[in-house]
Amino acid sequence: MAEPISVKGLSQFRRDLKAIEADAPKQIRTVMNDAMDIVVGWARPRIPRRTGRASASVRAKSTGTKARIAGGSRRVPYYPWLDFGGRVGRRRSVTREFRKDGRYIYEGYFTNKGKIVEALQTGMVTLARSVGWDVRP
Repeated sequence: MAEPISVKGLSQFRRDLKAIEADAPKQIRTVMNDAMDIVVGWARPRIPRRTGRASASVRAKSTGTKARIAGGSRRVPYYPWLDFGGRVGRRRSVTREFRKDGRYIYEGYFTNKGKIVEALQTGMVTLARSVGWDVRP
C-alpha cells in the first residue's frame, strides 16, 4: 500500500483560515482535488476502454482534511478487477494477473508523488496569501 502524504498542522491551518474568512477552509478541498487530479489525469488514458465508463469513474474526492481517488461505481463494479486483477466470471474462469499495488491509480500516485507534493505546497501557499498571510515557502 502507498504511504500517504500528510500535512503537519493542517487542522490548525483550517481553524485559522476559518477565523479569518468563513469560506477559506472550503478552498483547501479545491487545492487537494487539484493535486489529486494529477493522478486522475495520469490514470484515465491508461485504463482499457470499451465504453469509457471505467476511466470516467476515476475521480478525486476530498474532505477538509483528506484527499483520495476512487475508481468504480454501481455502474462500473468491475473497476477493481481492471486495476488489481484476480479471477471473475462463472466459476472464476476469467483471470487477470493480480497486482497488489494496482495498475492505474496507485501507479499514478507513485509516479507523480513529487508533482503532487509540489501542487499541494503551491496551492496551500497561494491560499494563505489570498487571505493576507505573509508566507515564505
